[in-house]
Amino acid sequence: MPIQPSRAPARPLSLLHALALTLLLLLPLTAFASGVTGVGISAIQIPDPVSGKPTGGYVFYPSSQPTPGTTAFGPYDVAATPDAPAIPGAKPLVILSHGNGGSNLGHHDLAAYLASHGFVVATLNQLGDYFRDTSKVGKIEVLAGRPVQVKSAITTLLDDPKWKTLIDANRIGVAGFSAGGYTSLMVAGAKPRFVRFVDFCQHYPQNQDVCGKADKYKAEAARQGKTMEQVLNEMQAQLGKYGDTADPRVKAVFAMAPLSLIFDEHSFDNVHIPVFLYYGQNDTVLPPEANAKHIKPLIKTLYAVKEVPHADHWVFLPPCSPELAKDIPAMCVDPAGVDRAKVHDQVNADALAFFRKTLDVKD
Repeated sequence: MPIQPSRAPARPLSLLHALALTLLLLLPLTAFASGVTGVGISAIQIPDPVSGKPTGGYVFYPSSQPTPGTTAFGPYDVAATPDAPAIPGAKPLVILSHGNGGSNLGHHDLAAYLASHGFVVATLNQLGDYFRDTSKVGKIEVLAGRPVQVKSAITTLLDDPKWKTLIDANRIGVAGFSAGGYTSLMVAGAKPRFVRFVDFCQHYPQNQDVCGKADKYKAEAARQGKTMEQVLNEMQAQLGKYGDTADPRVKAVFAMAPLSLIFDEHSFDNVHIPVFLYYGQNDTVLPPEANAKHIKPLIKTLYAVKEVPHADHWVFLPPCSPELAKDIPAMCVDPAGVDRAKVHDQVNADALAFFRKTLDVKD
């Protein structure tokens, strides 16, 4: 019986209070029984085969310690507890690949959600194309390097004594957004045709996100006495510069608004794993008709396709903190009728169901 204040007489707990106390004490057990746990987060360093430098990332993982709220990581409020104790046992692994200029916490809500349901999730800054440095965007270091960086993240975790006992090497998936969606498709075995950038920019000359530097690239090519087509074909020949961009260890891919305009009818000939394709109906950065809708009929292993009604490109980023809303307002405001929080509830649930099914994870 709890200690009572000295000024009030002691009295028995009511049945209702006793029941409430019992439920409170059993809450952690109930959470584990329903497949929901606390979430831990730890920083990692991943070797980058492209630059030869290490890149920073995070591992999200199921923890026996309940997660009471969020932890501030810069402008992100992350639903995970730093270095909380991990629940032992091998679990499926998902690697998250951020978009152009993004960060290793750019999809922290999806990472925490999957981890709370029994997955180990790893993120990384994709060097040459992240928020501190986008100097290699449009170059082979990014176009071929991104998937190789993801492969390095997988290898790092499987070789690390701290993490390898927590990961089932036969159950690995990749999820990505925008350029990260492109990355995830490459890891699955897709092969791009870079010359398709030319055709896209002829049809969408006002698209500043993809074609904003087209004139600069044309001028650089001209100084070399080449056309853009010649430059891109030379880049195509360098696709394997950092090794094979496909990774047979990966068994499923969840691609959100992927950069996919550079895939053609044969790009997916060597993709033999399930792919879940998600996109926004009114994506102004990567227009669906030239990207997601374009590749939809080309992927023979397509698991599912979902369109977010009325949504623009940035809907796949988590709801913004006040700090982010101030710093990047264009990426934090959605069109009328789009509730980003509700969209993420659905996206996260779909990602969980997809990876559980395709990686053969029992509820």
